[in-house]
Amino acid sequence: MNNSPIGIFDSGLGGLSVWAEIRRRLPAESLIYYGDGKHCPYGRKSAEKITEYAIEAVESLLNMGAKLVVVACNTATGAAIRTLRNRYTIPIVGMEPAVKPAALATRTGVIGILATQRSLESELYLHTSACYATGVEIVQSEGEGFVELVESGMSDSDEAINVVSRVVEPMLQKGVDQIVLGCTHYPFLKNTIRKVVGNRKVNIIDPSPAIAARVEQLLGQYDLQCDATHTATYQFISAADEEYVSRIIQFAKQID
Repeated sequence: MNNSPIGIFDSGLGGLSVWAEIRRRLPAESLIYYGDGKHCPYGRKSAEKITEYAIEAVESLLNMGAKLVVVACNTATGAAIRTLRNRYTIPIVGMEPAVKPAALATRTGVIGILATQRSLESELYLHTSACYATGVEIVQSEGEGFVELVESGMSDSDEAINVVSRVVEPMLQKGVDQIVLGCTHYPFLKNTIRKVVGNRKVNIIDPSPAIAARVEQLLGQYDLQCDATHTATYQFISAADEEYVSRIIQFAKQID
């Protein structure tokens, strides 16, 4: 048994979609959430810079006693997961591109992937697509402006409808019936995406529940589960200022 916290980090607020799933699945586990904020968004930054930010995040979480770290950022996973796993001995969970479930579920043979530019260029995404999407057409698009909408609290605004429509409508016209949310910020735009989809039969895939299940599996594998009587605590930190930490806390309360 280990009552130390699970560490979770993202470029900003988006990883709270994963934080929420882990909290729901493992209510007795303590969590520390690191939302960078200072360098957000990561989507068009170099892999070297993103790796630098990821190491800074993991170091901060380890200094606070994290027993396992979740890289709750697709872009950081693609750029830095190999470096992080080579550098640290604790279990590190990354965001897997949900290409396989989309490819298995499609009826039209056309799936859509929404992600950042850096994620779509990553070796991890390219490898996963090559392995699991044989015989399936992939329509991939950068969610340009999506992260900024979430960070600015405009996920359900008229502006969000316009921004999302510009990206999603062309995918729908190509016949996608599965849309993979390849960035942890994007689940906070799920309602807006559904409005754009309308009455078309399209499944929206959020990988967060699968990540929470993987965390639970690894806790068992490494005997890191907390005591059954443990009372969970939740901490929030950032590379940005205290105002950003307050925004993280407020955001977490809204999705609680």
